[in-house]
Amino acid sequence: MNDTVQPRQSRPFNSPLECGLRMLFILSAASGRCADLQRLISYDYLVVHSGDVLDGPHSLHPPVPFRGTELLVKRDLLSAGLDQMFSRELISKTFDTSGILYRETELTAPFIALLNSPYADALRVRSKWLIDRFGRMDDYELSAFMTENIGRWGAEFERLAAIKYLEL
Repeated sequence: MNDTVQPRQSRPFNSPLECGLRMLFILSAASGRCADLQRLISYDYLVVHSGDVLDGPHSLHPPVPFRGTELLVKRDLLSAGLDQMFSRELISKTFDTSGILYRETELTAPFIALLNSPYADALRVRSKWLIDRFGRMDDYELSAFMTENIGRWGAEFERLAAIKYLEL
């Protein structure tokens, strides 16, 4: 019998920590504006897959099939990431009639300034682009944009898969 404790597998990708860190960049770029969870789910998709937007910068992550479905499964992951950042006082939560709103704190910008990597630099650029492009949209406009486009994002793989079954 082996009594040694096995180290827990670290999962850096698609983890609450990764999502929470992206939220810091996005909320910092929003310059004090609040955002609810649904808006942040849309923002997370748009910052990661910015190449899906007409005239958007290249995507941070590679295009994967059916990536539009990420919007459906990110809620719990993003919520956990926001809770992690809140517990470190890197974001604040406020409550109003529309629900819980998230915002940067005075610690957010100094913290993300410490993150120096090509990925962090690309995230800074895309977060600024995101807020410049979508930050002024109200919730209805953003939701309509996401709904109108979600079926296309990742669907190119479906078309490519179908092409290989065609006899030419």
